Amino acid sequence: MIHLPSKLRRFLSTPLWATVAPYGWGLLFCLIPFLIVLKISLSELKMGLPPYGPLVEWVEEGLLVIRLHLGNYTFIGTDSLYVLSYLEALTIALISTVTCLLIGYPMAYGLAKASPSVRAPLLMLVILPFWTSFLLRAYAWIGILSPHGLLNTALIKVGLIHQPLVLLDTHFATILGIVYCYLPFMILPLYASLEKIDSSLLEAAYDLGARPFQAFWQVVVPLSLSGVISGSLLVFIPAAGEFVIPELLGGSQTFMIGKVLWNEFFTNRDWPVAAALATVLLAFLLIPLAIFQRLQERQVRLFNA
Repeated sequence: MIHLPSKLRRFLSTPLWATVAPYGWGLLFCLIPFLIVLKISLSELKMGLPPYGPLVEWVEEGLLVIRLHLGNYTFIGTDSLYVLSYLEALTIALISTVTCLLIGYPMAYGLAKASPSVRAPLLMLVILPFWTSFLLRAYAWIGILSPHGLLNTALIKVGLIHQPLVLLDTHFATILGIVYCYLPFMILPLYASLEKIDSSLLEAAYDLGARPFQAFWQVVVPLSLSGVISGSLLVFIPAAGEFVIPELLGGSQTFMIGKVLWNEFFTNRDWPVAAALATVLLAFLLIPLAIFQRLQERQVRLFNA
């Protein structure tokens, strides 16, 4: 009798459509576009359409030549503009993610502890911003943060300030816009994780002499770690490559990698360098995804043991 590994047995016992669908989706919308971008990043800049040369080319006497132009990647590493834009994008994304976590965790915990009759309306309020265009929500902050906007006008009328504050076209405005737009992506995974925690575990901690904060820190936080990681990834990854919010709210003061990609693609028409920038950014973002995958596999092994 042949003994197959457990993963292979589960794969063979799964219906065909359930196996083909996710792999087909990943192949069609993730792997193939990435390979196209990678191909462009290894090409040489050319004048014309498309603005890059071929990787594979037939020459005389049936000779096949493969040209891999690695100068795009070396150019990124030697130009301080691209290095600083990467650092600025990662810094702003990290600050925005931590801010979303600090705001979203209490909100998700309150949702998980709310009564069923109140929980549904509260969840609807969290999801409600998705019904409005992302672009409109970002534009709304221009009217709030501008020198003669709602916030400065209110502060002047109250008497807290005498001159308008410079809020727009700053890093603060960029972080504020990212937190506002991506906060639901942090709250929902946290709520799903916190809602599954058995309340009897907290009661047991209280019976053993733990104080409320101690029980929360040693029981609730470890059990909600998967929601923390999921929500952080859902905020950090798109925020690192964000273009709309830095362009509208950050102005010239914010030079994140998303704006650099836009300029290289549409202003400079340097597709190979832009594709190399996108490839390097994706490599940076794959690191936390790989760490999260390892943590998930470790938790599954501990649970099965």
